[in-house]
Amino acid sequence: MAPQSLPPSRMAPLGMLFGLLMASCFTFCLSRQNLEFALTNPEKSGTKETERKETRAEDELDTEVLEVFHPTHEWQALRPGQAVPAGSHVRLNLQTGAREVKLQYEDKFQNNLKGLKKGKRLDINTYTYTSEDLKSALAKFKEGTDIKSSKEDKARQAEVKRLFRPIEELKKEFDELNVVIETDMQIMVRLINKFNSSNSSLEEKIAALFDLEYYVHQMDNAQDLLSFGGLQVVINGLNSTESLVKEYAAFVLGAAFSSNPKVQVEAIEGGALQKLLVILATEQPLSAKKKVLFALCSLLRHFPYAQQQFLKLGGLQVLRSLVQEKNTEVLSVRVVTLLYDLVTEKMFAEEEAELTQDTSPEKLQQYRQVHLLPGLREQGWCEITAHLLALPEHDAREKVLQTLGALLVTCRDQYRQDLQLSKMLVSLQAEYQALATLELQEGEDEGYFRELLGSINGLLKELR
Repeated sequence: MAPQSLPPSRMAPLGMLFGLLMASCFTFCLSRQNLEFALTNPEKSGTKETERKETRAEDELDTEVLEVFHPTHEWQALRPGQAVPAGSHVRLNLQTGAREVKLQYEDKFQNNLKGLKKGKRLDINTYTYTSEDLKSALAKFKEGTDIKSSKEDKARQAEVKRLFRPIEELKKEFDELNVVIETDMQIMVRLINKFNSSNSSLEEKIAALFDLEYYVHQMDNAQDLLSFGGLQVVINGLNSTESLVKEYAAFVLGAAFSSNPKVQVEAIEGGALQKLLVILATEQPLSAKKKVLFALCSLLRHFPYAQQQFLKLGGLQVLRSLVQEKNTEVLSVRVVTLLYDLVTEKMFAEEEAELTQDTSPEKLQQYRQVHLLPGLREQGWCEITAHLLALPEHDAREKVLQTLGALLVTCRDQYRQDLQLSKMLVSLQAEYQALATLELQEGEDEGYFRELLGSINGLLKELR
C-alpha cells in the first residue's frame, strides 16, 4: 500500500517551524563565539597594557633622579624613595614600623660617601662566577705560589750552603785536627784534673779555677761538679799554702754555693765553713779575704743550718776582728750587709709563718735555732755598727743605716746611750737635708738622698 502524503495545507506550517529552528541554532552558536571572544580578548589586551606600563615605569626610573640618603654612625629614619649607599646597616624598628639606617663601618665607607653626589643614582656592578671559574683561578693561584715558594726555597738553600758547611764536613775536619767537642761536664772534669794534678804549674791551676768559676754559675753544672767529686777537690784547695789558690778556690765555691741548697749542704759536710773562717781569721792578702768573704756569704744566705754552725764556730768573733782591722773598710761594708741579710731573713720567715698561720714549719724551726740577735749584742755589734756611720761613701752609709734599723729592737738601749751616734745622726741629717733639697730643685721627686734622709729621721725619732 502506497504511503499517504500530507496535504499541502499541512506541509506549510512544518516548513516554517523547521526554518525557525535552524535560525535559533545559528543565533545560539554565534552568541557563544562572541562570548568567547569577549572573555579572552580583554585579558590579552590588559596584559599587554600592563607590560607597556611597567616598561614605561622602568624607563622613567632609569632617568629618575633619586635622593641619596647619607647615613652616619647613628640610627636615622629612612623615608620612602631614598637610596641607601652600599655597606649601610638597615633595620626595621618594630616599635615605630619605620626603616632605620646607619653606617656599619663608618671609616670604611667614609670615602665612598664623599664621592656620592646628591641626585645621582648608585651604580652597583655585580659579577657572578661559576664553580669552574673559581676552581680554575684557585689552581692558577696555587701554581704561582708553588713556583714562587720553590724559587725562594732554592735561593735560601743556596745562601745557607754558601754561609755554612755541613756538620759531617766539620766533624771530619775536627777529627783531622784532633779537636774534640766537649760537654760542660767533660770540660769541668778536665779542669778539675788539671787543678788537682801535681804536674800543673801555679799558673795552670789558677787558670783552671778561673775557667771553672764560669761554668759553676749554672745550678746544674754546680751539681754536676758535686757528682764526680770536684767540689771536694776545690774545698781542699782552701788548705793550699798559695794565697792565689785559696783566693780562686773561694771564688769558685762562692759561685757554686749561690742559691744552690744541695751544694751548700755538701759544702758544710765537706768542712768548707771551717776552712773559710780560718782564712778570714789569719793574715791573708785583702784580695783573698774578699773572695773568701764572698764564699762565706753565699754559704750562709738562706741556709739556717749553716748559720747555726757559723755561730757555734765563733763566726761573729772572726767577723768582728776583720772589721776592726785597718784598711778593711770594703770588708766592713760587706760584713754589715751580711749581718743585715741574716737578721731580715729570720724576720721574713717568722712573718711568712704568721701570714700562713703555720706556726711550726720546718724552715721556721731551723731559723728559731739561730740565735743571731743575742750573739750580736753580746759581741758588741751594736757599737761596731753605729761607728761605721763615719764611713765617707754614701752607699756604705746606706747599708749601715739599714743594719741599724734591723738591730734597733735589740740595740735600742745602747743606741740611746751612744752620744757619738746621736751627733753623727744629727750631722748626717743636716747633710742629707741639703742634698735632698737640691734633688727637689732639679725635679727629682723621689731621690736617693731623700730616702737616706728618711732613714735618719726614723732612727732619730726612735731614739728620742
